[in-house]
Amino acid sequence: MGYVIYGRPGSGSMVVEAALAELGFPHEVRVVERQEDGSLDPALLALNPRGQVPVLVLPDGSAMTETAAMLLHLADAHPGSGLAPLPGSSARAQHDRWLCFFHANVYEAMLRYFYSDRYVIDPAAAETVKAAALSYILQHFALFEAQLGAGPYYNGDNLAMLDLYVWMLAQWVDPALAGVECPKLARLCQAVAVRPAVARVQARNG
Repeated sequence: MGYVIYGRPGSGSMVVEAALAELGFPHEVRVVERQEDGSLDPALLALNPRGQVPVLVLPDGSAMTETAAMLLHLADAHPGSGLAPLPGSSARAQHDRWLCFFHANVYEAMLRYFYSDRYVIDPAAAETVKAAALSYILQHFALFEAQLGAGPYYNGDNLAMLDLYVWMLAQWVDPALAGVECPKLARLCQAVAVRPAVARVQARNG
């Protein structure tokens, strides 16, 4: 059994698909849509009772959630790929730090940005929540921008899971904002986007 990704086009499943494409491993993408009555796909709920995507089913049949954890697992399961620094190294500590930083802060803020109505009792407050979320996102992109070097990736010439994750997140905001506010981050994302394996995934996800 190979890898199976449960997801939706343009969602967080995109980066897991990109990681597997970079690894060159066969995988299946199962698109999960709501049922006609609005309920979630029972197959997804059986794997993740929260009903969130992505879910990654591993070759042994076990399933995992949490996108950042998936990326770290794939890197460690296939160390020859070079998609993360060696475990225990200082470079790996910084890689994992920033990956968790984006997962805990920016990904969560993206949810507030796109689904602001879910975070308020008064619908009139949704636009304020959305504006605050965008400001928060750009603030955290700027913190990462200050740590970027000559590139093209975070660790120079070596693509890593962190770069793929940042590439995904940056697509969810206005590219003009990312380019103006964070030119080095925009350069990183462009370097990721032109990789053949990633470009195919991006085209499929829209």
